[in-house]
Amino acid sequence: MSSRTVFLGRLIGLFFLLFGLSMLVHKQTMVDTAAAVVHDPGLVLMFGVVALVAGLAMVLGHNVWSGGALPVIVTLFGWIFTIRGVILLFLPPQTVAGLFDTMRFEQLFYFFAGITLVLGLYLTYAGFTSSPPASAGAKS
Repeated sequence: MSSRTVFLGRLIGLFFLLFGLSMLVHKQTMVDTAAAVVHDPGLVLMFGVVALVAGLAMVLGHNVWSGGALPVIVTLFGWIFTIRGVILLFLPPQTVAGLFDTMRFEQLFYFFAGITLVLGLYLTYAGFTSSPPASAGAKS
């Protein structure tokens, strides 16, 4: 498995794990903040730019569709971030807010937090139990 796959698995996994735990600790703050963000066109634009940059970096640096679950999941997240960024940049702000309202984030909060935690646990575990290839100059 490539060192880039292992690094991205660890990075995304730890981020999701810590963010998911933060969601559980600060439920009402997360709900209020998410609602405020999607109803603020400037913040939607900013989040779209960040998601697009992160997604494109991942897609350009790690577009691997074979080699096991970890590389494919990391690649999928790159594409998901890229698509999310494009959507946030090109959809009208009221449509983005409407999509968010359709997701019923507050009512399904624990479902979304649970998915975040499970993905974080898997990616963290897979990233830290996979070993990157030995570097060319390393001795056995």
